[in-house]
Amino acid sequence: MVLRRRTVFLLTLATIDAVGGFCVAAPNPVKAGLAQENQPASQSAGTKLVGTVKAIAGNAVTLAPDSGSGITVLVQDSTRMVRTAPGQTSLKDATPIKLQDLQVGDRILVRGQASADAKSLVASAVIVMKRSDIEQKQEAERADWQKRGVGGLVSAVDAGSGTITISTMALGTVNKLAVRISKDTVIRRYAPESVRFDDAKPGTLDQMKPGDQLRARGSRSADSSEFAAEEIVFGSFQNIAGTVASVDTSQNTVNVMDAITKKPVSVKIAADSQMRKLPPMIAQRIAMRLKGGRRASRRAEPVQAVARPPLHSREAGHPLARPGVHVRTVGLISSKC
Repeated sequence: MVLRRRTVFLLTLATIDAVGGFCVAAPNPVKAGLAQENQPASQSAGTKLVGTVKAIAGNAVTLAPDSGSGITVLVQDSTRMVRTAPGQTSLKDATPIKLQDLQVGDRILVRGQASADAKSLVASAVIVMKRSDIEQKQEAERADWQKRGVGGLVSAVDAGSGTITISTMALGTVNKLAVRISKDTVIRRYAPESVRFDDAKPGTLDQMKPGDQLRARGSRSADSSEFAAEEIVFGSFQNIAGTVASVDTSQNTVNVMDAITKKPVSVKIAADSQMRKLPPMIAQRIAMRLKGGRRASRRAEPVQAVARPPLHSREAGHPLARPGVHVRTVGLISSKC
């Protein structure tokens, strides 16, 4: 009799950073800095676009907008160009710059007149946030989330008092923490099928429910029983363990037979997903748990980040997943489910 070893893999929908066992990407300071400027334009103001510089050739700048297809921005001698720092909400401290100061990867807001085919735009004004400034700001944000952040599972929500009770794990002990919000607290909810902070949408306490994962940034009370939140982000995550039924590299999907529900689940491998091969000992433990029919809550396990660079599915072509292999996935619950 030939014994075939069953290998277990961990597929993690990864984010930029992991803080306290819960993944959260650093906020994008560009959105804050351009928020005041990126308002619906009137007909007289022409077109406004926000995006990332992809290429520069002469006075033609290829822009990848945050929404929509790419467009060529034509910078004239009369075009006003200024540089502002990430996080700024006005241009009072902006400094004039020239086209030659612009680089690939910079973020810009452009005002101007679009062509009839919408493939080009003659710029009247360009507001620039340098890529280096953005990266420096994001690094500072990440450090602040690590220093002043808490995370856990939501156990109760009291919208009337603005209190969210979360369960946190420390040294094997589950603790309760009351997260207090105020009128100034920024609340975001992860978008369907995305765990990127930049994709998170404005949220409300009414959308939050027990079992959601929450990350908050702010300050603790003196006795550490309460947490005054300046910013929170939350979402519903799901853990699935099972056996690979099929792999579709063209669609970047792995079809898994859920070991608990005994139903097929389609796992979408995104550009920032990670695929990790577990050590045999850990794989055997998970296999034993599955064999024993353990019915632990699939919402009760925090998202785990992987420190090594991800094996992106589009680059590796799902080299680890194949039919018959056991997998365990962690990701957001799709709105299509």
